[in-house]
Amino acid sequence: MMDRPAVLIMAKAPRPGAVKTRLHPLLGPGGCAALAGRLTRNAAGVAAAAMAAAARPGPDGAGVAAVFVAVDPPDGMAGVGRLVPPGTRLLAQRGANLGERLAAAAGEVFAAGHRPVVVIGTDAPTLTPDGVIAAFRELARGRDAVFGPALDGGYYLVGVNEPVPDLFALEPALWGGAGVLAASLGAARRAGLQGGALAGGPLRAARPTPGAAGPGPSHPPAPAGSRPGGSGQWFRRAADRPAAAAAACLAGGGSASGRHPQAG
Repeated sequence: MMDRPAVLIMAKAPRPGAVKTRLHPLLGPGGCAALAGRLTRNAAGVAAAAMAAAARPGPDGAGVAAVFVAVDPPDGMAGVGRLVPPGTRLLAQRGANLGERLAAAAGEVFAAGHRPVVVIGTDAPTLTPDGVIAAFRELARGRDAVFGPALDGGYYLVGVNEPVPDLFALEPALWGGAGVLAASLGAARRAGLQGGALAGGPLRAARPTPGAAGPGPSHPPAPAGSRPGGSGQWFRRAADRPAAAAAACLAGGGSASGRHPQAG
């Protein structure tokens, strides 16, 4: 049974020139910042909906489920705070690389008394609340760690029942590459964890791994219901379909499908 579940979103402050730089030729720095803001808003909405379904009243009548957003850089917290629902808790990302930032942010959420914790990014616009809830269900069934695989070899989601910093202690060069999921599963085995992937197959990742500047958790826009890192396949396809991608994300509600999360 879930005690005090939480979703942790790894997000970058949506500043012109600092996010979605591969899309500058299509959208320009300002448009890319707007897109990043929409994706962050979308991810927060997905997480809030999942937690609303998982929450149960505490002694004071308030729900014990929570949504956290870890922001990079830390001085962008105020701007990100304007994009997320009331009650979302903001953290500063800390660490020299994505693995260190993931471990530090997850550690803060656990230290606040929440578990299990599911981590996502902002670049998975096809992720749905059901996809997040599916990860919590796998953890409740006894898995120590669960990953949402992306087609690029990364992951768009990772969930854990307890603090496991070794899970994120990969070589820095691996983050954002095609081997990050395999390396993470290997790290889980070495740590003695029972880990595995969510059923339903991988998502197309716009960026692998939550928060990767190149994933860690990954980005996926594809099948509904299905991690947190860089601008990958989906945004490259978006550049080939500017009307369908840019218009849907900027004018619509935050994603091409109206659903997924990941960090960029």
